[in-house]
Amino acid sequence: MDAVASTGSTNKDLSDAARAGESAGRLLVSEEQTAGRGRFERRWASPAGSCVAMSALLEPTRPGPDWGWLSLLAGMAVATGIERATGAHPGRVQLKWPNDVLVDGGKICGILSERVESPEAGKAMAVVGIGVNISLSADELPVPTATSLALAGLPTDKTRIVAEIWREFAPLFRDWEAAGELHDSYSARCDSIGAPLRVLVDEHTSVLGVGDHVDEFGRLVVRTDEGLRTFSAGDVFHLRKQ
Repeated sequence: MDAVASTGSTNKDLSDAARAGESAGRLLVSEEQTAGRGRFERRWASPAGSCVAMSALLEPTRPGPDWGWLSLLAGMAVATGIERATGAHPGRVQLKWPNDVLVDGGKICGILSERVESPEAGKAMAVVGIGVNISLSADELPVPTATSLALAGLPTDKTRIVAEIWREFAPLFRDWEAAGELHDSYSARCDSIGAPLRVLVDEHTSVLGVGDHVDEFGRLVVRTDEGLRTFSAGDVFHLRKQ
């Protein structure tokens, strides 16, 4: 593991390293990101020392269509890792499809997985990035719906949080490599399954229904009045419980 005090983006650092021929297995951790990104190019930056950002450089052997599971299994690892690291009571840490980790209903984590072509190595690699809000105060939150471990009254030991997240991530990654999906374990962990949902396809279009299951590609299947609808992460602008 490499640790730095500050960087623009841990994902970009490892993506650049992969393109230059870096081998898989590297983990980069930073206490500050000045140019982090989330889904849909949302900006993810934080005051120095208030968050922890981490990215892993991986070399998946699964075919490309299976790679969508990387972000989902990262969400599972973060949710369980935070529970273990902080001792949060059951139910306080929730996982919302596809990979939003919530504490007491507030978003505490951002996850971004990216495919990187490595010309030097002649293969494709993956970078999985995770950012956890540690000690942000209420007026430092990026959006009102976010939270931090400190605001939730939970322990803020960054070293333990990083260790527990990657302790959970490693076996999940191995299981996914072997099977190509994590349908059962993800469905058991995800609080969107069985819940009444509003799926925002864009800023003007939404679908109402109940989370039914995730399919073999990690897509969310919602039971609506018109029947089952399937959504991939890239199709959904936002997902809300009703």
